[in-house]
Amino acid sequence: MRPKLSRRRAFTALGLAGVLATGTAITVAVKGPSQPATAATTTAITATRAISCDTKAGGKHFYDGPSASAKYDARFSMSAALPRLASYTPQGIGTWWNWDGSKNLLLVTMYRKGSNSVIVGIDPATNKVVGDVAIAATHGGGITTVYGWAFVQGSTNGIRKYSLATLRAAMKKAGTPYVKATGSERKVYGASFLTSYGDSLFAGKFNDTGRDKMYEYKISSNGTLTTINKAWEIPTKTQGLLVTKSHFIYSTSYGRDKLSNLYVVRRGQPDLDKAKLSCFRAPSMSEGLTEYGGRVYEVFESGSYLYRSDPKTKNVITHLHKASISSLTSLA
Repeated sequence: MRPKLSRRRAFTALGLAGVLATGTAITVAVKGPSQPATAATTTAITATRAISCDTKAGGKHFYDGPSASAKYDARFSMSAALPRLASYTPQGIGTWWNWDGSKNLLLVTMYRKGSNSVIVGIDPATNKVVGDVAIAATHGGGITTVYGWAFVQGSTNGIRKYSLATLRAAMKKAGTPYVKATGSERKVYGASFLTSYGDSLFAGKFNDTGRDKMYEYKISSNGTLTTINKAWEIPTKTQGLLVTKSHFIYSTSYGRDKLSNLYVVRRGQPDLDKAKLSCFRAPSMSEGLTEYGGRVYEVFESGSYLYRSDPKTKNVITHLHKASISSLTSLA
């Protein structure tokens, strides 16, 4: 995911793309997402060790361009084709369980500059597109469904909610009907990516120059989000997140000519320097992650009309990729 095309500049000189800054203490005054302006807190973010990613390339692989890594190639395989790539750019992905009786959907958010965004529903059992709906323009960095609501990134620091009943009726109609959000968006610290686990929503801020933070929000039945005032440190360039009972899995990328990284981090320790983790390379321009049927599904923006004809785009990915979650969590 990228905030704007013009910001997709070259990486700063950090050595290997998988190595983060080390030995730098940064103290940031942070106003909690749900706190009044007078209740500012200070969070110290100190990188004390480098986090290196496994760069060993594989041999035969199933996607365009060079191999990202042997670890990626051994775990992932191709899944559903992404629609609308001739005019839209995919970003977020989420799962809608029992959307229509016993059926399930993968929901992919896609944007187009100067136009409404869309949410596309893909049946993971058949890999076929079931339908799509239009929503107000947004980068759409994340989408998730909980308690009868679909939560979608709105502004850079805002989360919208959509009634699943309304979304379901629209998804079944012909064409691409427009669906309006319920109420005003919830302002948060960052909504560059978001996902949910149980009754919690996790959302954080993309940062291309250093590590940043995400927060957890408890979800009520009416879609209200209540901030848990505890920040989790996240990797540089985080674009997507999958949460399991024991792990955070982060998708990070920035630059069409650079490989992405996947971080598998054991939950419990908010400081990445102290957490047990593993990192390895993924194809370029990796975005959102979601879970379905014990598998993680990963979406890429590189197959979009914006990038696929550019010779600088390292890997042109036009399909979702999938892997068993256990094959990833076993790494950390």
